[in-house]
Formats: sequence, C-alpha cells, structure tokens
Amino acid sequence: MRTTQELFSLAGKTAIVTGGSRGLGLQMAQALGEQGARLVLASRKEDELAATVARLREQGFDAEGIAADLAQADQAHAFVDAALAHLGRVDILLNNAGATWGAPAEDYPLEAWDKVMDLNVRSIFLVSQAVGKRSMIPRRYGRIINISSIAGLAGNPPDAMQTLAYNTSKGAVVNFTRTLAGEWGRYGITVNSIAPGFFPSKMTRSVLATYGADNLAHAAPLNRLGDDEDLKGAVVLFASDAGKHITGQTLAVDGGVTAV
Repeated sequence: MRTTQELFSLAGKTAIVTGGSRGLGLQMAQALGEQGARLVLASRKEDELAATVARLREQGFDAEGIAADLAQADQAHAFVDAALAHLGRVDILLNNAGATWGAPAEDYPLEAWDKVMDLNVRSIFLVSQAVGKRSMIPRRYGRIINISSIAGLAGNPPDAMQTLAYNTSKGAVVNFTRTLAGEWGRYGITVNSIAPGFFPSKMTRSVLATYGADNLAHAAPLNRLGDDEDLKGAVVLFASDAGKHITGQTLAVDGGVTAV
C-alpha cells in the first residue's frame, strides 16, 4: 500500500497545460511541476509563453512552451503532435485556456459569442479528442482536468455581470466533463472539472474593478477571494493517483459562494 505522499506524487508523469502562461493556468502548472511532472504549456501569445517557460526553468521545472490557437483544428492537432514529440506520451491534460466577453444578451455580438464558445468549448473538445485517441486510450491511462467556473453552475443575478456566452460555455464544460468521463472510464481515464470562483487575474480585472474586490470577497462565506495557492491542491488531487477513483465530478473552489 502506497503512502499519501506517494499517491500525490507526479514523479515521472507528463502534463499538458493549455492557457498556462499566466494566471490560474500558471498556478496549476507550477503545482504539477512541483509534484514532479514534466510540462508542456500552450498559449496564443508566443512572447508571454516564452517568458513564462524561462521562469519555470529557472525554478527547476522541466517545461516547454508551444504557441497555438487551440480553437483552430489545424493548430490544435499540430500542437498535440509537437507535445507528443517532446513528452513521448501525455499522462495529464489540463484544459484551462479560456476567454470571456461582457455585453447585454439582446445586443451580444455574434463574433463575441463565437470567440468565447470556440476557445472555451471547441478547443477542449479538439485537444481532448486528439490526446485521448493518440496517447491515453492506447495506454489505458489518463487524467483530464477541465477548468470550468462557478459561472457554469448558475446564471447571473439581475443587474450583475452580463456574460451570456461565458456562462453558457462553462456550463457546457461541466457536462462535457460528465459525458466524457462516462465514455472513457473503460480506458482507465478520469475526467474531472474544477470550477473556480473569483480569483484576481487578467480575465477578472474589469469585474473586480466594476463590482469591487471587497464586495465580491464579502459574498463568500470565507470572506475572501482566491489566491495564488488555492487551486494547487485540487489540480494535484485530480492529476494524481490520490484521485484515481474520482471521475465525472466538478469541484467548486470558490470560498463557499455556491454553498449559500
């Protein structure tokens, strides 16, 4: 019987992290690296990605970056080709890349809807399918972790954020997670989702400025926003053998917002 430390170890494992160059993606990539995983990060911005990979290497992590727009099928497949060429196999896939857009539903631009849905849903499908078919299913092993949001678990109150496409896309991620877990469990692949609440990040900067960081923190039972450590434990649980009997689940990491 393995110890708890051994169950949470990712020594010898390989991991892809999409949207891993900053924010929550970088926090989770660091957690996987700290537990021993070799990393390939994806981002659309090549300069930002290169700087992040350089910092990770300075910290002693085995990290590589591959720039790609994963909402585009050709780039998603080319990215998976390159990641497999570098890693040899993919044990862990962390689908974190995402975008948001605020506008009233009655005036929501079609191009904004498509941008959010393509990156938040289509890219997860494309990358998961390619990694599953080419690495995880043949090896009968894999850990897929999708980053949804508490915005995918409920709508918005009146006079609050107007994020129709974002909420819709994150709700789709929750059910994508459940459905894929049901199909791929036979291959020894777990598929789970993490639903963050409010964390300071580039994506949430305008929301925090509009509604006030203190106001949003006070809405949580723990009376705080998420910080740069709060997703580490959840992602390592789902990525490691400590979570090998958990699949199809969505874990809210939100200070208790969805509990009240």
